[in-house]
Amino acid sequence: MAWCAAARSFHMPAIDVGSLRSRAPLAAGIGCVSLAAANFRRSGPSPPFASLGISTDANPVLKEAVQTEKAPAALGPYSQAIKANNMLFMSGVLGLVPETGKFVSDSVEDQTEQVLKNMGEILKASGASYASVVKTTIMLADLKDFKKVNEIYAKYFPAPAPARSTYQVAALPLDAKIEIECIATLQ
Repeated sequence: MAWCAAARSFHMPAIDVGSLRSRAPLAAGIGCVSLAAANFRRSGPSPPFASLGISTDANPVLKEAVQTEKAPAALGPYSQAIKANNMLFMSGVLGLVPETGKFVSDSVEDQTEQVLKNMGEILKASGASYASVVKTTIMLADLKDFKKVNEIYAKYFPAPAPARSTYQVAALPLDAKIEIECIATLQ
């Protein structure tokens, strides 16, 4: 069993899984390694269940909100972005001018440019850059704008470009023409 090999590498004593046939759960832990087992009975006997979790990081998984005045504030109860596990998860960004809270214009080209500038500010506040973006999702009010958006988008992301999905949606907040969200790596 793979977990037995992992347990031996941490010099854990062997545990007889067969002895876990009682109805009481068992949990044991040493440092960053833990073992949990239980026997759950429904209509009859069931095989024992064992699980081993190993973490190489002594710190618990934490998330940190990212907020910058240089990009539009969130329109609801969410963060501009969240940093977690050396990753950045950016909420959807609109083409709003941060100082006014209004769209830069009604054109999809201007909104796309402003969205990408706003994303750049959030990336910078997070310690990331366009080059560290690994995935984007673009939501368009009209998929006919796909080519126009691509021309502007291509100026911001160096090769290799991030993975991407693009969708036409029924509506966007504040009747925006475009919204982009992304995932980036942090160093």
